[in-house]
Amino acid sequence: MTVQIPDDIVSALRLPEAEQQERVTLELACSLYASGLLSGGKAAQLAGKPRLAFGAELARRGIARHYTEKDLALDLAHAGV
Repeated sequence: MTVQIPDDIVSALRLPEAEQQERVTLELACSLYASGLLSGGKAAQLAGKPRLAFGAELARRGIARHYTEKDLALDLAHAGV
């Protein structure tokens, strides 16, 4: 999939040209994760960041992690606890 952003929108970004692609991709990844449309792992992949770094970015933005009691139970079972 390719997302096309009109030139006038790109030129309106208040970012240096060298940062635009990375920043817009990060914004999209965070938004898709926050809305529940993308898992943390896939959102980190889209953002081009390691999961830990993406998790730190979510925390910096105040975006709650999607981690349920079921996820905790699975993690504990995996850990043998």
